This record gives sequence, C-alpha cells and structure tokens, in this order.
Amino acid sequence: MTREDIVEKVNALLAEEFEVDAEEFVPDANVRDTLSLDSLSLVDLVAIIQQTYKVKIPVADLREIKTFDNLYDYIESHAKQE
Repeated sequence: MTREDIVEKVNALLAEEFEVDAEEFVPDANVRDTLSLDSLSLVDLVAIIQQTYKVKIPVADLREIKTFDNLYDYIESHAKQE
C-alpha cells in the first residue's frame, strides 16, 4: 500500500461520507474545518479509518491529527501491511 493509495482511498471515503468535494482535501487543509466535523462526526471519521485500515486512533493521537497530511501520515505509519 503506497501513500498515493492511502490518499486516494481516504479522500474517496471521506468525500462520500461527509459529502465534501475531494478537491478540498489538500495536504495542509484542516481536517475538522474542511469536513465540518463535530464530536459525533469525528467518531464517524475514526470508525471509517479503523474499519478500512484496521488502525485504532487513540484520543491523544487524534488531537495531533490536524491536517490531511497528518491523517495520511498516521494511517501510513500505523496500517497493518497486507
């Protein structure tokens, strides 16, 4: 699984789930602002990542994920290699 694969899949999943144009998902964009996340939809985001990549995101780590680049990095470094 390459970083490009992660970016493409994550963007497609998030665009569908949160009904946001994937073109808005630029690496430095703030995830919470771009997706208009509240605490409940943040749980949805974590569930999508967990279900898709088998990656659990602890609350402490979630606070550090601010941009899409942070999210891609986290998945890339924690996803179980297939």
